[in-house]
Amino acid sequence: MTAGYGSEKFNSSLSAQVFTKIQDDILNGVYEPGKRLAETTLSTQLGVSRTPIREALKQLELEGLVKVIPNKGAVVTGISIKDIDDIYTLRKLIEGLAARWAAQNITQEELDTLSETLQLEQYYSDKNETTHLLKYDSIFHDVLFTASKSNPLTFVLRTFHAYVQRSRNYALGVPERARRAHEEHKAILDALIARDADKAEALMVEHITNASKHLLKNL
Repeated sequence: MTAGYGSEKFNSSLSAQVFTKIQDDILNGVYEPGKRLAETTLSTQLGVSRTPIREALKQLELEGLVKVIPNKGAVVTGISIKDIDDIYTLRKLIEGLAARWAAQNITQEELDTLSETLQLEQYYSDKNETTHLLKYDSIFHDVLFTASKSNPLTFVLRTFHAYVQRSRNYALGVPERARRAHEEHKAILDALIARDADKAEALMVEHITNASKHLLKNL
């Protein structure tokens, strides 16, 4: 059993971990579109039986990331330019709403966490350290989602962020976009501190729009 995948007697949890691993590898380009995902190969690589692999591939097919072809197995379909455009369009709508609700419901502790996060964003932006930038970009958005005080909204948004992980890696690796994103985060935080729901929503929509334009321009 590969470390980190637990025991097979916890099969539902194991299947979820296998699903997440394969999903991440697809979204991060480890498995490119057209790549065949053989159950036996994945079973050996991940150190698990074929059962959680099979369950994970079924879920990935429902997610639209693979297509199971009779007598051939699962083939990676990945996400298209249209998928990315659709995801960012939905993010503008939903994350805008999250920012609005966060402005109405955010706690002082959450504001303090966001402020500290932006200080670290600034530090790593100056050093152009993409890995740390991605970490604190994720923290910023996660805290804001939580501050909306809406569990369904938070669940949907975190799912979207998994799908745009690779694009965020790319965008934050470009110093100009990383600095711009940090400035946009600061403006959103100012609106949250002011409890200005309209402005927080508008600034978040602008932030997602700019990220989308940068990505689609450079794909």
